Amino acid sequence: MTGKRLTNWEKQKFTFNRANEAEFIKGLRGFAEYRDLGISEATGGQIHAQVIKIKKEEFEKHHTTGMHRHHCDFQMNYLLKGSVSFVFEGEGEITFNAGDSWVQPAGILHDEISCSDDTEVLEIFSPAIHETERYD
Repeated sequence: MTGKRLTNWEKQKFTFNRANEAEFIKGLRGFAEYRDLGISEATGGQIHAQVIKIKKEEFEKHHTTGMHRHHCDFQMNYLLKGSVSFVFEGEGEITFNAGDSWVQPAGILHDEISCSDDTEVLEIFSPAIHETERYD
């Protein structure tokens, strides 16, 4: 095996995450709690997946996330519960409901402007660590 180059799938580790053992912690936004699904470690930082619970009463204190962009290669969201509205650069205002999904092109400027009481979203992005740039 000398000189053999490992492919990305050969570098990945098996992992799983149980809902009944889940921990939600504070993160990027003060009005949200985040559950890391363990994908970053399993993929060597290639991909990150998390469930985000938005606390509407806290969100309303901030009014919006503020216009911002993520310097990542890929970002996909799937709304598990509730509803959430965003404004996207070049797309306008869009409201998503439970079961909806969307891909935010790399670097798209956006702002979360409202949400329901029970909003939960699955977010997947790559790379696992990247910069967020704010435009307030």
